[in-house]
Amino acid sequence: MDIADTSLLEAVDARTRLAGSNCMEILLFSLGTHETFGINVFKVREVCRTPMITPAPNMPGGVEGLISLRGNVIPVMNLAKIMQLDGAERPTASMMVTEYSKRTLGFLVHGVDRIIRVDWDRVRAPEDVLSGDQHFITAITELPDGRLVSILDVESILAATFGEAVTGEILPIGGERDYNVFFVDDSSVARRKIAEVLDKLGVRHKHAVNGAEAWTRLQAMAAHFSNIQNSMGEELDVILVDAEMPEMDGYVLTRNIKADPRFAGIPVVMHSSLSSQANRAMGKSVGVDAYVAKFDAEVLADTLRPLLRSKD
Repeated sequence: MDIADTSLLEAVDARTRLAGSNCMEILLFSLGTHETFGINVFKVREVCRTPMITPAPNMPGGVEGLISLRGNVIPVMNLAKIMQLDGAERPTASMMVTEYSKRTLGFLVHGVDRIIRVDWDRVRAPEDVLSGDQHFITAITELPDGRLVSILDVESILAATFGEAVTGEILPIGGERDYNVFFVDDSSVARRKIAEVLDKLGVRHKHAVNGAEAWTRLQAMAAHFSNIQNSMGEELDVILVDAEMPEMDGYVLTRNIKADPRFAGIPVVMHSSLSSQANRAMGKSVGVDAYVAKFDAEVLADTLRPLLRSKD
């Protein structure tokens, strides 16, 4: 398939209508093995033929070099090498240009197939089917022909290549009472970084690993507090949600929370790598109170601080 000469990828903003419907579109691609991989189309700016790559000194392992693309110099990563896939053929033909957490990157792949639409409730967390060392895969879904698609955890790939973002100094929030945050994210890297921020703020926290689990746990918490005649607002200060997650995305989760009167007055913050204005608008349309692009620890802390203090 000649991606360079087709209109396979539409503008990302035009696909925002899928958010909130618990659906997403995945771009399927191969890395020279028998496996099929996928990436959320929201993260992909374009697919093109691999341009001339200029090697550069002191590049991390798996980074082939740099390219100039539309006036910007961006690193180009060999996904098969970073993921240490045995028997993978050297990618030469296609490059996916991704925009992730305000960073533009080129991903070399062996070939690009097509875009498919899937329901999030048909997407499963990898822990159910993969061993613990498969940390570059965030979810698994099945195609109509029976093939399994491994959806990439871009956060883990970037952390393994460039290192995790440094949290830095964050002053504790202080105050005369305990603050409580519930957060949900399907990436182990993101959960770890969020927990670091909350720990430095001095905030108690609980978490879930996907939207469906989060909604189940939140409903159980609401039922418990109702039984002891306490409101959720007295026990929980902020809910922090990721946008794209297996089984239930953050948009549907937010809509459920906002529709349930037991959660009235509890701010919902969306913390997502999908940082375009269209995604922010979609978050606002389902009721999120703030939208934070991953991963800037200081911005996340500065966003949470006034929301937590508003209940003092």
